[in-house]
Amino acid sequence: MKYEKYYQDLINLDVGTVLKDEPLYKHTTYRVGGPAKLFVKIKDLEGLINTIKYCRKHRIQLFVIGRGSNLLFSDKSFKGIIISLENFHQYKINGNKVTAQCGVPMIKLAYDCAKVGLSGFEFMGGIPGNIGGGIFMNAGAYKSNIAEIVESVTVLDEHFKLVTLSKEEMDFGYRHSIIQEHKKWIVIEATFILQTKTVKEVKELLDKRKERRMSSQPWNQPSAGSVFRNPEEGAAWEYIDDAGLRGYEIGGAQVSPKHSNFIVNNGYASAKDIYDLIFFVQKEVYDKFHVTLKPEVRFINWESQ
Repeated sequence: MKYEKYYQDLINLDVGTVLKDEPLYKHTTYRVGGPAKLFVKIKDLEGLINTIKYCRKHRIQLFVIGRGSNLLFSDKSFKGIIISLENFHQYKINGNKVTAQCGVPMIKLAYDCAKVGLSGFEFMGGIPGNIGGGIFMNAGAYKSNIAEIVESVTVLDEHFKLVTLSKEEMDFGYRHSIIQEHKKWIVIEATFILQTKTVKEVKELLDKRKERRMSSQPWNQPSAGSVFRNPEEGAAWEYIDDAGLRGYEIGGAQVSPKHSNFIVNNGYASAKDIYDLIFFVQKEVYDKFHVTLKPEVRFINWESQ
């Protein structure tokens, strides 16, 4: 009954679209996850602030998502409110500066900037997340990462103030940003400085990367991209390969035969299948090589959390 009250209250607060018992498999790139008691597609900054204030007042668990590309929700019900920022999808280009809201898909931004001859986003052409998640994780590929092109990031802090942080203040590292240390901060937008090149040059590089990706990655199956960070000793996929795990399956989850640092949903995986396979791979690699592979994927709503 209390969720019915929460639902009505949020409708009355006019914070955005409010859904009951929304399946999270619809909102993650793994295409798994149980239902969220309430799921709110926030319409604007005021709606975001009011929703968080409401959750704090009523002590409701909340979790903020973008495209759900680095998340593994469990199969059980999420007893709280999922806040989706997918409506924060505006961006503007001013010369070689691009300011993009957290909900802008990285792939879309890469291709849209290519059309006007702006270079720097080419590495994002195959990353399935949004800008907010990309900033949070310092997403990267092809030896490039988002930190290299960031000028500043605007976050909503725990006191509901908009704070703009410089690149240096973001404390970027390998798959790391300062946002990971501040659980209540939410990335709202980021400004990037790109290089001006010919449209032909930028598109050629994007196309070349796309071709390489399609031949070496399971782009046509649900996944979260790379599962493990590369350890200092070498590439994660090589350790997984050397452990003989390429193609290994648990239930409907499989270590991709195309790229062994991808775990794919073969169409009928549960979240538990994927979870079990991630930790099986981690254990096997450690047992054989004494190297601990650290997951890039975040685990939400699991008992062990």
